[in-house]
Amino acid sequence: MSLVRLNIKGISYSQTQSGAYALVLSEVDGSRTLPIVIGAFEAQSIAIALEKEIKPPRPLTHDLFKTFADRFHIIIKQVIIHKLVDGVFYSSLICERDKIEEIIDTRTSDAIALATRFNAPIFTYENILDKAGIYLKMKDPLTTDDDPLSIENLIDEPVKNETSFSEDTLKQLNEKLNEAIQQENYELAATIRDEINKRTSK
Repeated sequence: MSLVRLNIKGISYSQTQSGAYALVLSEVDGSRTLPIVIGAFEAQSIAIALEKEIKPPRPLTHDLFKTFADRFHIIIKQVIIHKLVDGVFYSSLICERDKIEEIIDTRTSDAIALATRFNAPIFTYENILDKAGIYLKMKDPLTTDDDPLSIENLIDEPVKNETSFSEDTLKQLNEKLNEAIQQENYELAATIRDEINKRTSK
């Protein structure tokens, strides 16, 4: 299976899931994007790493990992999002120390937070992008060009109620997916996509 390189496109506020955010990755040589739902802490950690001018008063967990790795001459060479099961993405850190390579299982949100600190490339497999990728433009992403205060707002955003699609048929879900894509509602589209994939894989 061929690997596809991804870039971080941005982070969008959740519209459907309480305390969650959508991390949006885009393929380097294509138009597909891969939205991944992550928690508030990881969203803040990734946003801070992208915004080079902002330094937290004390090291975040991912900053501590970076300092620890640097002290013991461990580098992260790349991150691979290698599996998608029931809407959950699984990732691996490809690390190296003394020319010995190790593969470490990790949550995707942690892997991306570390990749931003090590300037490590992010990859996924073509079949995962085929299954979960969306041709979609993202509205108002949080990127390094945004107001730095928006990073602090990642934690202060009001909690939203979760949306359940248990009563919807597959036809209705596909209609809602198309509607979310047209409205450029990234996080909602990802949630509906995961629900469709969950049902069709049974």
